[in-house]
Amino acid sequence: MAFVEMKGVVKRYGDKISVDHLDLSIREGEIFGLLGPNGAGKSTTINMMSGLMKLDQGNIVVDGISVKDHPLDVKRRIGLVPQELALYETMSAADNVTFFGKLYGLRGKLLKVRVEEALEFVGLSDRAKEKPTTYSGGMKRRLNIACSIMHHPKLIIMDEPTVGIDPQSRNHILESVRTLNAMGSTIIYTSHYMEEVAAISDRVAIMEQGHVIACGTQQELRERVASHEKIVIKTSQISEAVIDELKLHPRISKVLASDDMIELYVVSSQQELQDILFICAKHNVMIQSLACEEPNLETLFLNLTGRKLRD
Repeated sequence: MAFVEMKGVVKRYGDKISVDHLDLSIREGEIFGLLGPNGAGKSTTINMMSGLMKLDQGNIVVDGISVKDHPLDVKRRIGLVPQELALYETMSAADNVTFFGKLYGLRGKLLKVRVEEALEFVGLSDRAKEKPTTYSGGMKRRLNIACSIMHHPKLIIMDEPTVGIDPQSRNHILESVRTLNAMGSTIIYTSHYMEEVAAISDRVAIMEQGHVIACGTQQELRERVASHEKIVIKTSQISEAVIDELKLHPRISKVLASDDMIELYVVSSQQELQDILFICAKHNVMIQSLACEEPNLETLFLNLTGRKLRD
C-alpha cells in the first residue's frame, strides 16, 4: 500500500492549470525524487500534499488520511522544508526551533530535548543562541530543516532545499536526507538539480507542465534511453553549416551548441561517431576533445521534452 497516494489531482490559477490530473504513488520508507524545471508544478504539488493549498479536483491520501477531509491530521505527520526560508530573524536559532516545536504540541522536557537534538543533527548546536541574521545561507537552510524535523515526522518533504547555498552545506543537507531516511522517515525531495536527485533517490518522478512524464527507479528510467548516448565535442570554432548537417543525421536525435561546445544525443555511438568526425572535418571544425557519456536522467528528460532540465 502506498504511503502517499495522489489520484486525479488538479490545481488551477485562473485559466492556467498548474497541476493537471496528477496520479502518483510514494512508498513508505523510500527517498522519492520529484524532478522538473521551474514551473513544472512541483511546489504546487507539495503545497497541496502538505495542506497549505486546496485541491481543485482529486484527492491526496497520506498515511491513510485524506488531505481534503483531515488536513490538520496530515500536517502533524509531515515535516515540510519549504523552498522559501521560514525563520524568524529576530529570534535565536534555539528559539526558532522551540517555536515550531510548540506548534506541533511539544512541551516541557520533551520539547527541550527535541530542540537540542534537532540543532545537533543539523550541526548548529554551537550556534544555537545566535540569530539567523548572523548565519550564512547554508546555515539558514540547515536551521530550516531543524525546525521541520524536530517533531519526528513520518513524512519529510524537502522543496528545493539547496537553492543558492555553498557546496559544503549542500553536501551536509544531502547526507542529512540519507540519515533521516535511515531513521525511518519517508522523504520526498524536489529539485531541478539532476545530480542531487540521482545521488539520493530510490525512485524518481519527472514532472513537466503539471504532468508526471516518467516515474521509476533510476535503472528503469535509464533503460528507457539505453540506446542513446551523449557525445560532447569541445572545439574552438562552430559554424552554422556543421550544426545544420549534424541535425540532418537520421540517428542524431538532438544537437545543442554553445560558444565552444557541441552536445549530440545519438541512438548509438559506433557508426555515428565516424559520421560525426567526418562532418566536422568536412566543415574544418578542429576538435580539441571528445567524450562519450552513458545515458542518464538528463538524457531521458531531453528525449521526453526536447530541452534540458535547466534551460
